[in-house]
Amino acid sequence: MIIDIHAHILVRELTLEANPAELWRPRVLRDSGHERIEVEGKPLTSVIRPFTDLEAILEAQTAAEIQLTVLSPWIALLRDEADLDEALRITHVLNEAMVRLVERYPDRLRALGAVPLIDPKRAARELERWMQAPGLVGVEVPALVRGEPLGQDAFEPFWEAAEALGALVFIHPTTRGIALRGLQDYYLWNAVGNPIETTLTAAHLVMAGVLERYPRLKIVLAHGGGALLSLKGRLHRAWEQRPEARQRLQEPPETSLRRFYFDTVTHDPEMLNALIAFVGVDRVLLGSDYPFDMGLQEPVAFIRCLNLSSEHKQAILGRNTARLLGLEG
Repeated sequence: MIIDIHAHILVRELTLEANPAELWRPRVLRDSGHERIEVEGKPLTSVIRPFTDLEAILEAQTAAEIQLTVLSPWIALLRDEADLDEALRITHVLNEAMVRLVERYPDRLRALGAVPLIDPKRAARELERWMQAPGLVGVEVPALVRGEPLGQDAFEPFWEAAEALGALVFIHPTTRGIALRGLQDYYLWNAVGNPIETTLTAAHLVMAGVLERYPRLKIVLAHGGGALLSLKGRLHRAWEQRPEARQRLQEPPETSLRRFYFDTVTHDPEMLNALIAFVGVDRVLLGSDYPFDMGLQEPVAFIRCLNLSSEHKQAILGRNTARLLGLEG
């Protein structure tokens, strides 16, 4: 079975049409059968394929040879500026919508929900609740929560619960978390800013010892982990040389780095081969980043063109994800 671990949907329950009073919600416009998305009056040009129409999404996935899709929310809907009550309301609407989608196509879909990480203790309780919902296999979380990386001590209750529950946690950049001059030029906010955001939070999780304390966590990093692979040597050097880099982490950083799972959305076969060589083929999962312009248009063909054995290609295309989700046998 070929499984896509990284594909998004905009649930209609959180569009402007569903609640016109909440102006932050995206508006869906339809023109001759085509969707256009606007956010506060501005077109969302990064969406290049159907985003709300589930049947159209599944049709596109079938054309890409994908047999099971793990749908995740559009990360922008997890509003950083929301207070806890609003965050709970949004995540409940979102999770209930995702459950309904899976119920419609149980043989084609699994889904990731969301929890309000602005309150990690409440997020842990919500995770326990939603992991009992049919079809939900875990949650998507932003790489930064109000600018804070996920290795901060405040998030410890969430990580403890995620390991205990066996929940898949998909870390995805927020598209607005890194504020550096120059990122608004040349589409760098996406090409560079998104992967750097993931890199920062993943490195923080490693050096804070989170994966050492919770070695059974199922954390998937979007976009091949960003620039994490290229920094493994620097992280190790810092850990060897600097006492502040060894405050929380007892084992070498690369041991924790190999506990992450990584999707295949790298756009670079050499980089993906290097990632596989470092973490092992069993830690790499097929992803498309549907329906965005920076996704893989032919995710399956991208894997089949790699210089790997047929067995290793099959592992990446679906067997690894099936094992992670408990779908084997």
